[in-house]
Amino acid sequence: MKLGEKIRYLREVEGTLRGLDREISQQEMARLIQKELGKSISQSYLSQIESGARPHLTNSSRMLLAHFFKVHPGYLVDDPEGYQNELMSDIGALEDKLDLWLISGAERFCRDAELHHALLTVARHADSRMCLALLGTILENPGLAERLIEVLKAPTKTNNHKPKRRS
Repeated sequence: MKLGEKIRYLREVEGTLRGLDREISQQEMARLIQKELGKSISQSYLSQIESGARPHLTNSSRMLLAHFFKVHPGYLVDDPEGYQNELMSDIGALEDKLDLWLISGAERFCRDAELHHALLTVARHADSRMCLALLGTILENPGLAERLIEVLKAPTKTNNHKPKRRS
């Protein structure tokens, strides 16, 4: 993956984490960096990086963006030619790739504790594919997801409360 693609991806993730349901724009990102970190980076510089016109970041820009996105500075470079971030194995390859993808997603959403936990829980399940297929089926049934959340998050009754018998 090229540096510009990584920055675009991180803007998308950042927008999601901030509850925008969209990527943050380059201009928004420049303003947020100024507001939150007290340092500046221009929208035009970000545009040049994303378009590939400027293939490398300065060290200070790399550190600033790494701090803003909360990623390791080493992530903010082009990946080497032929690089793949997935383990290659013939044994259980499909399930392993899915689990790795889920774990990677959990890491990217580590600031959203509930989503982070959910992704890791699915990845750790013996049949993560089935878990996702089940989620798809639940979501296809209007109102079912909301009802399940309501039931599963309801306070549990203690053993002291016995159900009433009908006469």
